[in-house]
Amino acid sequence: MNKRLLIALVLSFLVLTGYSYLMPKKQEVNLEVNSTASKAEGINKQTSKNVHEAPTVASTKTSDNTAKAPIAIHNNSKVIATVDTKKYTLKIDNLGRIDSLILKDKKYSTKDGKPLNIISEKTIKPLEVRFKDKELNAKAFKVDYTVSSKKVDATNAPAEITLTQNLGSDTITKTIKFYPAGNYDLTVKSSANNEYFITPGFRPTVDKSRYLVVRGVLIKDANGVITTLEKGDVDSVKNFNNAILAAGEDRYYATVFYKKHGTFDATVAQSGIKGYEEEPIVFVDVKGSDKFLGYVGPKEWKLFKKLDKNLEDVVEFGWFTFLSRPFFKVMYAIYDFVGNWGWAIVLFTLLVKIILFPLSYKGLMSMQKLKDLAPKMKEIKEKYGKDPAKMNQMTMQLYKKHGANPMGGCLPMLLQIPIFFALYRVLLNADELQGAPWIGWITDLSHHDPYYVLPILMGITMFIQQKVTPNTMTDPTQKKIFQFLPVIMTFFFLTFPAGLVLYWLVNNILTIAQQYYINNAYEKYKQKMKEAKKGSES
Repeated sequence: MNKRLLIALVLSFLVLTGYSYLMPKKQEVNLEVNSTASKAEGINKQTSKNVHEAPTVASTKTSDNTAKAPIAIHNNSKVIATVDTKKYTLKIDNLGRIDSLILKDKKYSTKDGKPLNIISEKTIKPLEVRFKDKELNAKAFKVDYTVSSKKVDATNAPAEITLTQNLGSDTITKTIKFYPAGNYDLTVKSSANNEYFITPGFRPTVDKSRYLVVRGVLIKDANGVITTLEKGDVDSVKNFNNAILAAGEDRYYATVFYKKHGTFDATVAQSGIKGYEEEPIVFVDVKGSDKFLGYVGPKEWKLFKKLDKNLEDVVEFGWFTFLSRPFFKVMYAIYDFVGNWGWAIVLFTLLVKIILFPLSYKGLMSMQKLKDLAPKMKEIKEKYGKDPAKMNQMTMQLYKKHGANPMGGCLPMLLQIPIFFALYRVLLNADELQGAPWIGWITDLSHHDPYYVLPILMGITMFIQQKVTPNTMTDPTQKKIFQFLPVIMTFFFLTFPAGLVLYWLVNNILTIAQQYYINNAYEKYKQKMKEAKKGSES
């Protein structure tokens, strides 16, 4: 019994202190990196007050090319083309990069209600090219691109634009075909067959909240190995061969290069951007020419599924992805049926409760038996307290005789913890829940309840749940800890996303109903056992 109580206390402590673990600053990294046999040897950086010093990538054959050089003056960059799709308005600057991307959906907006631009002027922008040759690289950041069309409309049908940069000894051509859904095809070509690097872009930086748990670079290779690199994971250049997807990502948005056929090599290094110095950025290695599929925008799972199954991996949920992803897919299926994410959470909670009911039933019935056996266990402790071996032997005999399992009551709690964490990451990371309403005052399930109604109801139902659930505790201190648990959890949940609190509230309500059912079933069981005992005695 002491072990069971200790486990219960530890589990409660994990729930109470799990907040920091729900939002880890750093993920485990699964690396398959060829650090010696890559085209790139190093990426250097340098910054000054008025100049953004983008990294220069050096060839393994010419170590003197690692010199640092100022290459991109943001104050002098200007827009040369505008592209419209159903999802966004995109602008291209004179260096052939995506200068800004403003999302059209109203749910993507700043705190003051303005349209959201997910490309920061302070970061390294999508489609930026770096040459291995130092002199050519420096020249490339001084020569403007020309554009085939200043305005491109891809809202209803695909539309193409060509960007050209004449460097004298070489001409770089970027041909980009934009689609209404927001994705694009990219063909990049060097007329002199030079070696260079092009980036899908630094991760979007619009999410400044404390819930930013996903940020950095994600790479997937042809063998299905996924590597995530975040702040502090890249001390020196890391090279990846045979990649099929490379992305800069944060919680809700991503900049991606990928291929359906063939592979590419990628180089990851520290960005060197002020404020993001230790964060990684990915460049793709190119010699002469290459073709890529690209995407910049929100991590929309259904769109990713339609475009390419590998893009689904960009929608990741940290350590709990293995459990969170199937949860998300099931919840999405429910949402497609009911058309409301709040009710999808309610029905998902009900589904989980039904699936776990057989195990919960056994565990809670065992707790009822333990509650009735508490007086006899106390007698055993008083009688054999000085002989622990004998006391344990007699206790186990008592359990066996009455069919009670001291660990049975912990099983439902054990199962709830990974479900809670996995669902937390779904509700925290799923772009679809941004701006998703439920009822009345709950207009965004990804943010906390503005009037704290759900957390208070959650605390009340947790208190009721404690009252109807069998409790075998005899220690006054332990009782007080559990009595205050609903109050502590209420304050704990005040700033949690409303969707998560809704899940916990519905789970509490269903648990109360389940407990009443089991209490009634146990009373019938005891009555049946009494009648059987009378029958055997007569």
